[in-house]
Amino acid sequence: MNGPWEADAGTGFLRRLGRSMKELGETANTDGCPDIWELENGDIAVVGRDVTAAYAGRLPADVTIRSDERLVMIPRRLLASAKPDIPDA
Repeated sequence: MNGPWEADAGTGFLRRLGRSMKELGETANTDGCPDIWELENGDIAVVGRDVTAAYAGRLPADVTIRSDERLVMIPRRLLASAKPDIPDA
C-alpha cells in the first residue's frame, strides 16, 4: 500500500455478495433496500441506513467518521448471507 486508502468512485459494480433483501424475504420492494456489492477493483460497497447522526455522540473512542463518510447499518441476516462470498484473506 502506497498511502492511505481512498475510495475510487470510478470503479464499477462486479457482483452482489450474498442474497438480496427480496431473496431473503425482508422487503416490500417499494423502494431502496440494504445491499452489499463487490466492486471491480475488489473494494466493497454497502447500501444501508445512514445512522451517522444517531451515533455521533456515542461512538467508541477509537472510531472516527470523516465529513465525507457515513455510518450505515445493515441487517445481520444480510451480512450473514454474504459470508460465503467473502474471501478469508
